Amino acid sequence: MNNRADVREFLTSRRAKISPEDLGLPAGTNRRVAGLRRSEVATLAGVSVEYYIRLERGAISGASPEILDAIAKALRLDDAERAHLFDLAHAASPVARPPKRRSSKSWTPHTSLQWALDAVTSGPAFVRNGRMDLLAVNSLARAFYKDVYDMPGQPPNLARFTFLDERGRDFHADWDSAADVVVSILRAEAGRDPHNKELHDLVGELSTRSQEFRRRWSSHNVRHHGAGFKTFRHPIVGEITVAYEGLEMAAEPGLTLTIYSAEPGSPSEQALRLLASWAATEYAQHPGQQQPGKQPAG
Repeated sequence: MNNRADVREFLTSRRAKISPEDLGLPAGTNRRVAGLRRSEVATLAGVSVEYYIRLERGAISGASPEILDAIAKALRLDDAERAHLFDLAHAASPVARPPKRRSSKSWTPHTSLQWALDAVTSGPAFVRNGRMDLLAVNSLARAFYKDVYDMPGQPPNLARFTFLDERGRDFHADWDSAADVVVSILRAEAGRDPHNKELHDLVGELSTRSQEFRRRWSSHNVRHHGAGFKTFRHPIVGEITVAYEGLEMAAEPGLTLTIYSAEPGSPSEQALRLLASWAATEYAQHPGQQQPGKQPAG
């Protein structure tokens, strides 16, 4: 699969975001491009204009780490964007091996992983892949994302819920921000794993069915999503603000373990306790919905 178009659009979009004034360059009156000219990026990176033009046209295979780093600095890429540029270059290499990614349809959590998730009792804890499938959860995460599990199709997927289910707009207190995050995670994963058919199928479905997704996808924004705060409007217990921590799993490349926690003594902590009580009662009455660790991961 050729990623030249992704390389071209990513570099072009980053160049368009930098104004000449940001770098102390004269704006001039005869500019026909948004942001910097290719010649200006080439000068800042210390490469020839001809070479940079080839790179921006997608011929990034063979570019050295030093060249990529110089381009990243010239375009003022942040850490996530720089990593994405390197991922695109790696994927373009004819000798590059695609990263090992387990299919969400066949992957199941190790018993010890489920034990670890179940040991987290005060907040939702779950494992997702770069496609944003929920692969393993504790009981509180299963209750927290109850509407995601109610969607048809498996495995439950946070991206599909955000863009294709009306409940997703109510669930996220700041839907626009949540939608931006979802797309940036998918875009970064596409750079790392351009041969992933399941990921391409998901992007195709979302692009076909959601104009909001298409618009965001075309922006080529990427980001690291490791820690921060989010506010949700849960259909059972109302508004909850949580801190989140995402941990890359060393034993399972490409998977992320995320834990939500609420400020001690806050209304959000009380809401999570109420949700845990609801889950214990609900799942006891409907055993088929209980025991996340006993359900197939995909």
